[in-house]
Amino acid sequence: MKIISYNVNGLRAAIKKGFIEWLRTHPADVICIQENKAQQSDVDAAAFAELGYEDHWFCAQKKGYSGVTVFTKIRPDHVQCGTGHQVSDDEGRVIQLDFGPLRLINAYFPSGTSGDLRQTYKYQWLDEFYDYVQDLRRERPNLVVCGDYNIAHKEIDIHDPKGNKKNSGFLPEERAWMDKLYSNGWVDTLRHFNPEPAHYTWWSQRSPTVRAQNKGWRIDYISVTEPLKPALRAASVFPDVQHSDHCPIFAEIDETALK
Repeated sequence: MKIISYNVNGLRAAIKKGFIEWLRTHPADVICIQENKAQQSDVDAAAFAELGYEDHWFCAQKKGYSGVTVFTKIRPDHVQCGTGHQVSDDEGRVIQLDFGPLRLINAYFPSGTSGDLRQTYKYQWLDEFYDYVQDLRRERPNLVVCGDYNIAHKEIDIHDPKGNKKNSGFLPEERAWMDKLYSNGWVDTLRHFNPEPAHYTWWSQRSPTVRAQNKGWRIDYISVTEPLKPALRAASVFPDVQHSDHCPIFAEIDETALK
């Protein structure tokens, strides 16, 4: 199973920038989209169906905000919208799909950049989500969490760690949450294959040269539970794909290795 995770910063905007044409290159079996910024009725799914993708949506109640979508060529056994946490579900942040013994979770983690209230909610969301997935592991041990985590984990995941140490997305409490995740039964798929720095997935749009100079942050991840580690076959980022201020990230899992 080849999986892409991609914050498109507005699906309709990404389509105008060539997103569907890129899908015609067959980049993956399952495409997990964050920040669709649309209602399902706003987007014509026919172009995706022509390429062999089913589409599954969980949209925010607020129009033009947040939301997650999954395009998949593999029919899921089950689809679940949300986690049962009201604010998160109202904002359309998590959709879950079962493929045999594997559960794929597509998540758009909150940002805290707009102020203290959202940063406080971000910490609440992180605690709720951690407890949710750790409980879920008892029932579904083969979990994949794709998404925009809105956190750069380590100094190698951000171009200017000293200058950003007090900024949301690189705060000590956020990074400690990532430490907790990866020390309690989870694997960062990119770092499993590649320990090198500068594999960024988001670049500020304030300057047109930032992306060309690769002054970015790695805030998008595909994480898997430890039982899936032997089934990992590849992981990478695609910085040259530019429909968004993020780029797509990729992981491949050998389904035949799943128990």
